[in-house]
Amino acid sequence: MAQPRKSAAARRPASRRGTRPAKKAPGKTAGKRPSSRRWSQRVTRESDALDLKRGVFTQRDPKRIAASLKHSAERSSRRKAGAYRSALSMLTFYINRAGKTLSQAQRARLNRAKVELKRQFGKE
Repeated sequence: MAQPRKSAAARRPASRRGTRPAKKAPGKTAGKRPSSRRWSQRVTRESDALDLKRGVFTQRDPKRIAASLKHSAERSSRRKAGAYRSALSMLTFYINRAGKTLSQAQRARLNRAKVELKRQFGKE
């Protein structure tokens, strides 16, 4: 004689029972951690690739921005890609994540810093 089927919960090993979080009602965001709201700020501050100088992206001179990024990228021993690629990635990341809060003048300055970075690495 066949045994009755066990429910899904009964078939699951005891170590995995009850490990799923309870479903929340749609539209409610109870208890979000404040750090999750500014993940891009955390990436620029604690990136595993580069140790950036404070305020590097707010400088006025594109050549100084590019030089600082180049210096940080070349000194880093934790980056996964080449120095040029790491520096350019961090600059692009900052431009993309700043979004609408970046003024047109600062956006243009950072885009000129991209060109300058390319020139400083001899990638023209």
